[in-house]
Amino acid sequence: MSVFRFKKFEVRNDLAAQKVGTDAVLLGAAMTLPDKAGAQLLDVGTGTGVIALMAAQRLAGGGHPFNISAIDIDPAAISEASANFAASPWAPSMQAEAISLEDLAQREGPLDAIFSNPPFFHDSLKAPDARRSAARHTDTLSYREICAFASAHLAPDGILSLILPAEDETPLLRYAASFGLKAFRVLRIRTGACKAPKRIIAEFRCALNKMDDDCRCEELVLMDGPQRSAAYSELTADFYL
Repeated sequence: MSVFRFKKFEVRNDLAAQKVGTDAVLLGAAMTLPDKAGAQLLDVGTGTGVIALMAAQRLAGGGHPFNISAIDIDPAAISEASANFAASPWAPSMQAEAISLEDLAQREGPLDAIFSNPPFFHDSLKAPDARRSAARHTDTLSYREICAFASAHLAPDGILSLILPAEDETPLLRYAASFGLKAFRVLRIRTGACKAPKRIIAEFRCALNKMDDDCRCEELVLMDGPQRSAAYSELTADFYL
């Protein structure tokens, strides 16, 4: 059995088509989380459940009760995520369900946070494994669907957090704006100081929300030579062994 061990939880990594990776850890560690009692959060395309588990660890440290729902269209992934949640210290506050975002939209109430590491390959060659292809390609789930869902289901002060390739920044921001979502933070992620950004974490609130008048643009460099950078090490210090 493949197990990815963090400081406060473990992630079984056998069944889900999309394995634990750097993108998921970055989003789990860097995204903005609600600071309120009884926060309702949704992880879209949860896979192994690692981002939801990182969110749970961070929220538990804040002392407020919370509830995290995680969804995925792959039943095997949900089986694995459910087992990972059940084995964690936050099991009573976490649930996983095999359901599409479209079907969930029929019954979901206001959410304080929605987060996702969505598929982002558009026209590239698909993997021969159908489940892995579904986890990686936008024809099963795209940021456009997530933005549309978020515009209808976020609470007035709710947060949408996505990690995507850097080249998707401009179309993402434009598309989100068309649904009344205003970017309040964009974190551009470089693998090295001299390299172009490879990923972005983009975060949004309802455009009518006046909490953030301007979008904060930040950068994170992951590697300093062969070692993790000081900033990356600090960001993940509560998680990586």
